[in-house]
Amino acid sequence: MVGLVDCDNFFCSCERVFRPDLASAPIVVLSNNDGCVVARSREVKAMGLPDCLPYYQLLRDYPDAGIVAFSSNYVLYGDMSARVMAMLREEAPRVVQYSIDEAFLDLEGMADTDLKRWGEELCRKIQMGTGIPVSLGIAPTKTLAKVASRYAKKYPGYNKCCVIATDEQRETALRLLPVKEVWGIGRKMGRLLDYEGVVTAYDFSCRSRSWIRSKFHVTGERTWLELQGKNAIGWDVADRTKKKTILTSRSFPEMLTELDDLRSHVANYAARCAAKLRKQNSVCSLVSVFVRSNRFSEDLMQYRKIGTYSFTTPTNTVTEIVEAALRVLEQIYRKDIRYKRAGVIVDGLSQASAIQPDLFEYDPERSRKLKHVSGTMDDINRSLGADTVILGAQQYRERDDSGKPVRFVNAIRHALISPAYSTTLGAMKVR
Repeated sequence: MVGLVDCDNFFCSCERVFRPDLASAPIVVLSNNDGCVVARSREVKAMGLPDCLPYYQLLRDYPDAGIVAFSSNYVLYGDMSARVMAMLREEAPRVVQYSIDEAFLDLEGMADTDLKRWGEELCRKIQMGTGIPVSLGIAPTKTLAKVASRYAKKYPGYNKCCVIATDEQRETALRLLPVKEVWGIGRKMGRLLDYEGVVTAYDFSCRSRSWIRSKFHVTGERTWLELQGKNAIGWDVADRTKKKTILTSRSFPEMLTELDDLRSHVANYAARCAAKLRKQNSVCSLVSVFVRSNRFSEDLMQYRKIGTYSFTTPTNTVTEIVEAALRVLEQIYRKDIRYKRAGVIVDGLSQASAIQPDLFEYDPERSRKLKHVSGTMDDINRSLGADTVILGAQQYRERDDSGKPVRFVNAIRHALISPAYSTTLGAMKVR
């Protein structure tokens, strides 16, 4: 059997852990630069407030709803996620984290365990230990476990844990689930299924294997097998901790025109990508940079451009990746444009232990030094806080109240951000 643990309204729940006065208040969490709503509490969803609603429209259309808004606090959310995952690893034989608020559990060897009772107790322990409410779905396959977790979250009668163990339970669950809500069925596939008259997950599971394969190829067939109760998705697919492509991108608080301002942002995006590569022990062979103007300002000149740099020897060092990104930026930059967004993508990923160096250009001594610099920066920033040590290219011209250059985490608008309660001494204060 497989379990899927899903934190309920995770970002909102993280804010409530340290604000018990908001236990039943309507809460939203905003995107970078306080742009739009990216997370809604159950109370907000009940109001009918749509996801991705721009914050200014929320203020305009819901002035008396009593909605409490927070800027995104990824330091807090990341730490709370780590605490939940740590508790799961203490209780389950194997845990594979799927996202910041979801994890698959391999329950092999627990055949003699009352999984329903065990699951309910696990959810209770996590909420008691972290303050985060979670729901658990248990089923023979990962896709069915996803289905079960939806019911565990939606219906209080399951007491946070839904188990799909028999064919009868599987059929009942699939009959009630719209096919578009099945894990692995995207928008394009959903539109085609709607055209074919496939409405529920059960309708999809009843189609012939040959029909599924002819329409949706291997991916659709794998989902079909999973809904039949047959394991077709390996743990490597479920494990999303090692990404095949890494992207760091943000909108700017204000539109930028100067190359130096863009350089600071792009350098920081590239440094983040490099750190993520090292964290998953990967290297990249391609670095791409894109810039674009404000597509919502039709009166301004529109511009969108992407450029790519290719390494002869794959790397994950911060110096090389930042240098490459800045070279690309200089190639695609136009001085007559007002830029609103930029981003860095690292691609062509492979294992750091399997680097094939270029015969003519590879300098082993230089490579060793750059790796040592990157590793030392990681150690310092991990122990003393993000951006304690940075490259000169990452430094912003903007200054904070103390006269020091602002850090990457503060280079965006987040007027409504809560304190980093779980990682910063002094953040906890008596209200």
